[in-house]
Formats: sequence, C-alpha cells, structure tokens
Amino acid sequence: MIMNALETDIIRLRALEPEDVDILYKWENDTNIWKVSNTVAPFSRYILRQFIENQKYDIYETRQMRLIIESKQSGKPVGSIDIFDIDPYNQRAGVGILIYDKEDQGQGYASSALSALVRYAFHILCFNQLYCNILSNNTRSLNLFKSKGFTVVGLKREWVKTTTDWLDEYMLQLINPIK
Repeated sequence: MIMNALETDIIRLRALEPEDVDILYKWENDTNIWKVSNTVAPFSRYILRQFIENQKYDIYETRQMRLIIESKQSGKPVGSIDIFDIDPYNQRAGVGILIYDKEDQGQGYASSALSALVRYAFHILCFNQLYCNILSNNTRSLNLFKSKGFTVVGLKREWVKTTTDWLDEYMLQLINPIK
C-alpha cells in the first residue's frame, strides 16, 4: 500500500479552491514567467474563476488538472503543478511545475511535488508515461526532472522566441516503471 499519493513529508498537493483566484492572478500575470508557460496575454480574474470552476469536471473531460503545492509546515501555497494534454487512450500527460517566490525555491518543494505527482499519475491514474518540455537555459528544472527518472528524448531547436533571440527546448519522458 502506498502512502497518500498527494503528500510527502513537506508538501501537500490539493485541488484549486475559489480562494486561490488572487494567487493565480498574481502568478499567471507575472510576465517574468510567461516564457516558460507560453503565455503572451494577461488573465482576468473572471477567466481564472472559470478555470477554477471547471476543475470540478473529470480530468478526462478537461484533459488537464492543476494542483496547488502547499507547504505542510506553514499551510502556504508555494506553487502549482499541472497535468495537461491528458491523452486517455495513450495513457500519457504533460507535466509543468511552478514554485513562485524566490525564497521558496531551492527548499525541496518542487522535488517533493514532482515525486507526489509521479506517484499519483502512475499508481492512481495508471498512466503509462509523463513528459515535460524544458527550456535549454533552465538547468534547475532540467536537473529536477532528470533526478526523478525523466530522460531527455529530444531537443527542439530555436523553439521558443524571446524578446532578443530564440531558445532551444528539451523534451523529457518518464515511462511508468511499475507496469
């Protein structure tokens, strides 16, 4: 029997709550992180409320799920982790993660959240694989995903445009080791 798939010793992954609209508004509208999420326009509170409301639907219907990463010690939301592009037939999904505040980065939250999400995806959702896309200059994320068993399966050259040039993007995969 596995432990609670959505918890580790330092974090809890939880569903979005209506009260999260303000924190999502802050995170989603920070232009400093738009490059990572392929965002080019701000989100309104109205749109974010609808997004939260739509989380009530089955993930196989919406093809996505966002979970808040909450510190068990403080109860504070420190970030979010997403499963997106869920493909039920091929039993796979993409993964994205954000630890927003600089003081929360490097504290083990991302590592713990990714471990919990991988456990959830393979033990509860019975996925065959997870994948992620990481910009070539994001060595912290690249190292994080590799530390959880993800392997680089490709490099997309000049994949993401910045204000000054182009960045390459790695694609990584993790095949379910428990099948």
